[in-house]
Amino acid sequence: MSNSVNRLVGGIFGVVYLLVGIVGFFITSGVDFAGTEGKLLIVFEVNPLHNIIHLLIGALLVAGAASSVRAAKSANTAVGAVYLLVGIVGLFLVNSSANIIALNGADNVLHLGSAILLLAVGLGADKTVAPARA
Repeated sequence: MSNSVNRLVGGIFGVVYLLVGIVGFFITSGVDFAGTEGKLLIVFEVNPLHNIIHLLIGALLVAGAASSVRAAKSANTAVGAVYLLVGIVGLFLVNSSANIIALNGADNVLHLGSAILLLAVGLGADKTVAPARA
């Protein structure tokens, strides 16, 4: 894994998102599953649905990193693209009834930062290996 930036970054991000998803369940008891209000995990607002999404994203990134450079590149690029969309759309969801994953401003900043890093690595690193076609 150390010979690939995509595998390293995907693995680290994946483990972090898995841990955030697990820890999130310890603090979100009594919170509506898809409620617009969550509880704070440091400065990030989460609800149970948000925790499940973190687990799924983490599992996808870890699976890609564990599989191959091509899979890691594809996972990083796909998750980065989704986080870019979530980061932009999230700006309009805060304080609205459509905010079913309890996003706040800190979440949006983190999602946009994750998107930039994952897309940069997914599209820019390990150039000798093309990402898998969807």
